[in-house]
Amino acid sequence: MVVDNKDILGIIVINEAGTVTYCTGIGCELRLQEQVADKEWRSEACLRRLMPMNIDDDEYLCLVWELPEITVFLISEIEKTSSFMEFVTCVDFSLEILDKMFDSPFDGMIVVNREGKLLYMSKVHEDSLGLTRGEALGRQITDILPNSKIHRVLETGKSEVGQLQDLMGTIRIVSRFPVKNENDTIGAYGRIMFRGPEAVQKMSHELSKLKDQIELYKKEITSLRGDEVHLDSIVGSSDCMQQLKEDIKKVAKLDVPVLLLGESGTGKEMVAQAIHQLSRRHHHKMVTVNAAALPSTLVESELFGYEAGAFTGAQKKGRKGKFELADKSTLFLDEIGDMPMDVQVKLLRVLQDGVFEHVGGDRELYSDFRLVSATNRDLGQLIEENDFRLDLYYRVSSVIIHLPPLKERLEDIPELVEHYISKSSTRLGRTIYQINPSVYSYLQEQPWPGNVRQLLNELERACIFCEGNELTVDAFRPELGLQQNGLPKATRVGAEGRSNGVLSAKGIDVDSAKTLKERLELVESELIQDAMKRYDGNKKRVSEELGISRSYLYKKLDQSPGE
Repeated sequence: MVVDNKDILGIIVINEAGTVTYCTGIGCELRLQEQVADKEWRSEACLRRLMPMNIDDDEYLCLVWELPEITVFLISEIEKTSSFMEFVTCVDFSLEILDKMFDSPFDGMIVVNREGKLLYMSKVHEDSLGLTRGEALGRQITDILPNSKIHRVLETGKSEVGQLQDLMGTIRIVSRFPVKNENDTIGAYGRIMFRGPEAVQKMSHELSKLKDQIELYKKEITSLRGDEVHLDSIVGSSDCMQQLKEDIKKVAKLDVPVLLLGESGTGKEMVAQAIHQLSRRHHHKMVTVNAAALPSTLVESELFGYEAGAFTGAQKKGRKGKFELADKSTLFLDEIGDMPMDVQVKLLRVLQDGVFEHVGGDRELYSDFRLVSATNRDLGQLIEENDFRLDLYYRVSSVIIHLPPLKERLEDIPELVEHYISKSSTRLGRTIYQINPSVYSYLQEQPWPGNVRQLLNELERACIFCEGNELTVDAFRPELGLQQNGLPKATRVGAEGRSNGVLSAKGIDVDSAKTLKERLELVESELIQDAMKRYDGNKKRVSEELGISRSYLYKKLDQSPGE
C-alpha cells in the first residue's frame, strides 16, 4: 500500500489563510511547509488530491484532504522506480482514474488478507450479490462466494488470469493476483468483469466468427503441417510417447509389415491409422479386420469375397472381401493373437504372395496391401503353446512397435484430460470451463489396468456427474474407487447369506460352476448380456462401458449361446 501508518513520514495542516497550524515528522521541515504554503502549488494539489513533492533529490507523495476550514497533507516517501509514482507524476487526473477503476459498473474488485478475510469489495460486486455497502468486510471470502478460487492464489502465490467462473448462475471472467512482500504472500485481489446482455451477445458473436476463421485456417494449414497433423490424435508429450511418434514417422514411409504390441486400451488402432495416413497409401481408406471376431464358417467369404450364388444367402452380385478392398491401401488386422489356427493358415497363404480367389470362383486375384497387425497377447507364449503359427509371426512382424501402458506415462494424464474434456464436453451436453489441479494428481495415483480407454471412460462418467462448470475429484466418486478395467467387482455374501458363496452381477449363485475359469466366464457373460440390453445392442457403448476391446466383445458374443 502506498500510504500506510508505517509509510507516513509527516503531516502538515494549514488553515484557509495558508498558515501551518499543525505539523509532525518530516512535515516540520521548512522547505516542505513553504511548498505547501505556495498558493499555486496548493491549488493544483487540492485539485489532483495526489501530488508529487520534489525537494532537492528527495521525492515524496502528498495525499491531500480538504476539510472545512483546514487542509491536511499526508506525506509519504516513494521509491523513484515506483510505477505508481510515475503514474501520479505524469497524469494530472490520476486519482480520478483510480476512482473510476474502483467504481466501474463493468469491473468489480475484491481484496483479501492472507487468511482469506475480505478487506475490500467494490460496490458493483456487492450489488450483484445483494449485499449492503461494507456488509461482507471482515468475513471469509468463501462465506460470501462459496466457489471462490482466490484461496488457491494465496496457497500457490501464482496469478490466475482470464478464468471463467460461475457467479450466481452467470459466467464471469475473473483474474486473481497475489500480493507479496518480498517472497511472502500477504494477501490477494481479484478482478471480475461484469457486462450487460448486449455486450455478452456481441462478444459471443465475435467469438463465433473467430471460431469459423480458426476452422478455415486449420483446413488451410493441414497440408503445410505434414506429418504432425496425422499424429494429433495420439495425445502425450512424455519421452516414451515422443519416441512412439518418431517410430511411427520412420516406419510409415516403409512398405513393410508392422506389428503393434500393447495392452488393451493403449490405442493400437489409432497408431495403425497414423501409420496409414503417413504412408504413400493414405489416399485410400484403411481396411480393418477384427481377427478375433472372425468365425471360421465365414472367414473365407469375409476375407476373400465371393461370387454370385456361391452359397445360400449370398448377394446376387457377389461381394468383395477385405483383401480386395485393401488393394493399394493398408489392411489392419486387429487382435491377431486371438485368430483361430485354421484362419491363420488361410491368412498365411495370402500374405506370402498376395494371390487369392473368391469363394465360388476360379479366377486368381491379386491385392497389393500393406499389413499392420496388433495384439495385446504374448505371441511368444502362444507360439510355445501351439496357438499361433511361427511362420505367420515372421510374416507379420518385420517391424515391431511397442505401445506404452498408461502407468508408464502418468505425466501425460493432464494433457489427456484436457484434450478429452475440450473435445467431448459439448457432445455430452456439459460445459466444463475449468479442471481443478487436484484432479490430475488423483488420476495419476490410479493403477489404470484399462489404460487410456479406461481413463476416457472415467472422464466421461465424471463429466456426467460433475456439479457446476469446474471438474473436481468429487465427480469421480472417489469413495467408490475407480472401476478396475471398467468391470464391477463380484460380491461376496456373509454368514447371513450363503456361506460366502460368490454371486454374479445379477446375484446368481455361480458356485455350481466347477472351475474358476467357468465361474469367471459365467459372470463375464452375464455382464456382457446385461450391458447389451441396457445399450440396445450398441457394441461400441458396451465395450466402452465394460472397458474391453470391441474385437474381444465380438468374440465373446460369438461364443454366447444367446447371440
